[in-house]
Amino acid sequence: MKSILKASLIFLFVMNLSEIKAQEQKTEFDNHFTHVVYFWLKNPDSAEDKKAFLTSLKNFMSKSEYAKTKFIGEPAGTSRDVVDGSFTYSLILSFPSKEVQDKYQKEAPHVKFVEESQHLWERVVVYDSVGI
Repeated sequence: MKSILKASLIFLFVMNLSEIKAQEQKTEFDNHFTHVVYFWLKNPDSAEDKKAFLTSLKNFMSKSEYAKTKFIGEPAGTSRDVVDGSFTYSLILSFPSKEVQDKYQKEAPHVKFVEESQHLWERVVVYDSVGI
């Protein structure tokens, strides 16, 4: 009985390590090309609009085959002269190349996200960068 328990514990430990490693690989930042997007919702105080936007965005992110890093954020509440916290949500994506990011722009989940959510925002600003 002890050996079965010990084997089970070892198995669970190894599975947990495998899961952690897989998660680390999914979120590894690729510094070849970054696509940083800031969204200002028309009604940033509307719980309904925020929920609709985040649902659409998260659905899109779960289906994007090109984006490597997939970070969704909101203002951190920091207050310094150089910090602009006026946006509602941010999105930081990384790609292995500009060419892959170009494919992302045309992929069906991205197009669907824009179509379903563009009525919710009043402003979008994008910063694309390549690593040096």
